[in-house]
Amino acid sequence: LPFTMTNAQSRVVGECISDLTKGTKPMNRLVQGDVGSGKTAVAAAVCHTVIRNGFQAAFMAPTDILARQHYKTFTELFKGTDIKTALLTGSMKESEKKTVRAGLENGDISFVVGTHALITEKTNFYNLGIAVTDEQHRFGVAQRSALAGKGDSPHLLVMSATPIPRTLALMIYGDLDVSVLNELPPGRQKIDTFAVPSSYHARIYAFLRKLVQEGRQAYIVCPMVAENDELPDERKAVTAYAAHLQTEVFPDLRVAPIHGKMKPKEKDTVMRAFAAHEIDVLVSTTVIEVGVDVPNAALMLIENAECFGLSQLHQLRGRVGRGAEQSYCILMTKPEIAKNTRRRLEIMTETTDGFLIAEADMQLRGPGDIEGTQQSGIAFNMRIANLATDGQILTVARDAANTLLDKDPELALPENQILVEQLHKHFDKTVNWSRIS
Repeated sequence: LPFTMTNAQSRVVGECISDLTKGTKPMNRLVQGDVGSGKTAVAAAVCHTVIRNGFQAAFMAPTDILARQHYKTFTELFKGTDIKTALLTGSMKESEKKTVRAGLENGDISFVVGTHALITEKTNFYNLGIAVTDEQHRFGVAQRSALAGKGDSPHLLVMSATPIPRTLALMIYGDLDVSVLNELPPGRQKIDTFAVPSSYHARIYAFLRKLVQEGRQAYIVCPMVAENDELPDERKAVTAYAAHLQTEVFPDLRVAPIHGKMKPKEKDTVMRAFAAHEIDVLVSTTVIEVGVDVPNAALMLIENAECFGLSQLHQLRGRVGRGAEQSYCILMTKPEIAKNTRRRLEIMTETTDGFLIAEADMQLRGPGDIEGTQQSGIAFNMRIANLATDGQILTVARDAANTLLDKDPELALPENQILVEQLHKHFDKTVNWSRIS
């Protein structure tokens, strides 16, 4: 490697290698790492180990642009080795995809980086040993399983840059072992973060212009795509706001909008133009929240920051501070906001540690309804337990459940019938207990 791994990276690689060599069952591990913590290097080390033992490795990313970004990174990391690396995405020419798929099927290609194209029926592997999914919250369980299904019980490594308190991660990802990269590489610039009212717009625009004149770029994030009469007027809308900025505020700068309702190719075109510095100011929804790496971007301005959760604000902030220069995040709010909301934004200005922010978010908003879709509030009527403070007992309980299910996967033994009764009573539905860990 062209750098020395952090202690956290070395520890997590060790945990993964231990999984690979135990020999009892395939690895099934989640690696949580804050923005810039070095998850890609960890994945490279683990994949390298698997490939050196005669197997293939696959790395699946949620978007074309992110897959190409990772392909470039892995190609650099594996330079000087005999590991043959390939890219497979839906936007490639059919002839190119056919060549890559042939190489995967006959074993000529040992490492592939791709998008959902990796899990189509046309893609087959010679001997897939490990499947890695990046930004795993962008993939459903079925998609994750589909990639694993391309091999004969391959090892599974999933990665997430969305920091989740360890206790909450154990609840959400009960089938996965959890590793945490809680250390950033030395030399990363701290992102200066400020929370200001909307009356500061003129001042912030002047600051943005100064940065662009120095050769830097900026993101402006809004909570909506188009104007909606049912919502307060002060909420900025991407399309209308971008047009306003281009014609009235920054007529001499290159301004472009991007949002989730655009076609994938349109989004990729805009992001590539921004990465190539053909755009100065990118006005966006949270579509740029994950994975985009533009080291020249120095400013993240988030309009109506009170509309976003803490973890989401932290992810958005992570889009800047990726180069050698100082970067900034401005949280713009309406003049009057609730005390609790103000406290959330203050936390953002006090720390850049994603795990501290996630813990604070859980304590402020509650852990959410783990069983359903509710994103905040009390988790399934917990009257005594507190996910923010009772992590140790949760870990013990999870280990006990795993031990019990290893001995009795169907919960058929007489001594476990009281547990079955309580589970049925609680969930009030038929559950395949062998799938619960």
